[in-house]
Amino acid sequence: MSFPENRMRRLRRSESMRALVRETSVEPGDLIYPLFICPGEGVRREISSMPGVFNLSVDEAVREAELAASLGVGGLLFFGLPASKDEQGTGAWAEDGIVQQALRAIKSSSASKKLVLIGDVCLCEYTSHGHCGLITETRDGWTVQNDPTLELLGKTAVSQALAGADVVAPSDMMDGRVAAIRSALDKAGCSDTPILSYASKFASAFYGPFREAADSAPQFGDRKTYQMDAANLREAMREIDLDLAEGADMILMKPAMPYLDVVHAARQRVDVPIGAYQVSGEYSMLQAAFEKGWLDRDRAILESLLGMRRAGADFIVTYFALEAARLLG
Repeated sequence: MSFPENRMRRLRRSESMRALVRETSVEPGDLIYPLFICPGEGVRREISSMPGVFNLSVDEAVREAELAASLGVGGLLFFGLPASKDEQGTGAWAEDGIVQQALRAIKSSSASKKLVLIGDVCLCEYTSHGHCGLITETRDGWTVQNDPTLELLGKTAVSQALAGADVVAPSDMMDGRVAAIRSALDKAGCSDTPILSYASKFASAFYGPFREAADSAPQFGDRKTYQMDAANLREAMREIDLDLAEGADMILMKPAMPYLDVVHAARQRVDVPIGAYQVSGEYSMLQAAFEKGWLDRDRAILESLLGMRRAGADFIVTYFALEAARLLG
C-alpha cells in the first residue's frame, strides 16, 4: 500500500504511541562514567576545557562513585594523574599508584556492588614524554617501541586487576597488546578478568580537552604512528579481528559521533559487546553550544547517546553519564 492508505504519522500521534513502537533506547545502565583521579584530599578541580568534569582525589572519587551508583550508571572508567612521572611510566603499575588507590577505595565501598570498575591501561598519563609506550632515539629522531612496551602494559593490567578492577581496557594501540595482557593476567591468577580493548582508536583532533584533563599531551611529535588514520574503515575491521583473536572479550570504538560508521560496521561484523566512547571534544562542543543557547541541552544529550546506541553500541563511555542518568530516571 501507499499513501493515502499507508500513513506513517499514525504511529507518531502521541508520546505513548511513540514509546510503544520505539526501536532503540538508552538506559542509565548502558553508560560508563570516566573519572580522573589525582593526588591529595578533598580535591575537586574543574577542567577548564570540560565544564562539569573534574580532577578528583580518591575521597572525592568515592563520593562520585556513590552518586553514579545511586543513579543506576553501569560503570566507571579510571584515568590517573600521578604525583610524578618518568620515562617508563612506572606509576601506571605501581601498587600504590593513584588509580590503584582509587580502585581499592571504591571496591571497598557500597557503590562497587552496583558498578563495573574499568581500568584504562596505557602509559601516556604516567610518562614524562606523554607517549603511550617506551621511546627510543633513531636516526630520524625518535620512535615508540612496540614490543618492549607490551610487558609494561601487562604489568599495568595485572596491577589494576589485583587492586579491584573488574575489567581492564588497553587504549595504547600497540600491536599485540591484547595477547600480552591476556597472558599476564592469566599468569597472575586473574583469568576471570575480561579485556575491553580500544580496538579501533583513531588519531583524532577530538581528544584535545582530554589532554588537559589527564595531563597526557605528548611533549613532542604526535601519536599518528600508533593510533589509526581517520580515513581507514577497513583497517579498523582488521584491528578488531586481531584483538578478538588475541583474546579481547569486548571492544570499544573511539571517538564515537564522527565514527558511527565504524561502530555500525563493527556491529555487523562481530557478536561481542561493543562500546562507543563519546570523547572529550564531542562533550566540549556540546557544552559550548549549550552555553550559547544554540541547542536544547536535555534533548541534545540524549539524542547524541541514542545515535550511538542506534549505530550498534551496547554501552557508551560518556562524560554526560550522570546528567543523562538523571534525565532518563
